[in-house]
Amino acid sequence: MNRLRAVIADDEPLARARVARLLGAIGAVDVVASCTTGNDVVAAVNATDPDVVFLDIDMPGLDGFRALDALPPDRQPRVVFVTAYSEHAVQAFDVQALDYVLKPVSDERLRAAVERVRASVNAAMSGAPGANAHVDAHERFAQRISVPQGLRIILVPVEDIDYVSAHANYVELHTVERSYLLRGTLAGILARLDPSRFLRVHRSRIVRVEAVAEVEPQPSGQYLLRLRSGVRIGSGCRHREQIRDRLGLR
Repeated sequence: MNRLRAVIADDEPLARARVARLLGAIGAVDVVASCTTGNDVVAAVNATDPDVVFLDIDMPGLDGFRALDALPPDRQPRVVFVTAYSEHAVQAFDVQALDYVLKPVSDERLRAAVERVRASVNAAMSGAPGANAHVDAHERFAQRISVPQGLRIILVPVEDIDYVSAHANYVELHTVERSYLLRGTLAGILARLDPSRFLRVHRSRIVRVEAVAEVEPQPSGQYLLRLRSGVRIGSGCRHREQIRDRLGLR
């Protein structure tokens, strides 16, 4: 496994330390710079050419978005935003961020973000169409998922997938017509899906945002999502803020 070169940018020392500690536990990630301001980010990216920047938004001087604007087009890094502000998610994906992680950062959530980065790096190394190392991030996400079926391989378009559920060492892709069982992990599938179109709502479930028709708040603070197909999916507590932001529930 190739090691990733990462820059961490956050004006809070404890936040930087937490991300660095979690990356260390995930493994095969080298933190090549730790930044406290947007100006530091610009200097670090130019000096180290990292694979990814774990970037806060609210920082002294240049904020995260302005720091990216200050970099030339050929030096734009892969970006995973790590922030307490969920309202900037749409803008983050407009600048082609690979992921948007809300604080407090969990090991599971950061691990999924790192898998997205690895998928992007691997695509660039393989010379896949549209897999430039620094730009056009959305073009690197899967358009179809390959599912072995005996001697055949079925290609499932991602726009047909309403939701994905995890079962031990397998994931199940659910479309309106049928379901497909595939060996793998939910985090692995999530890393292949465009984060502007798919949302993890539970530790074992992902939904396609456009497939959600209704949202019913629960007394526990969780949500019951009704898809256009009629399927009902319960959310998990740790995904509450992401759901509220992405589905416009604030």
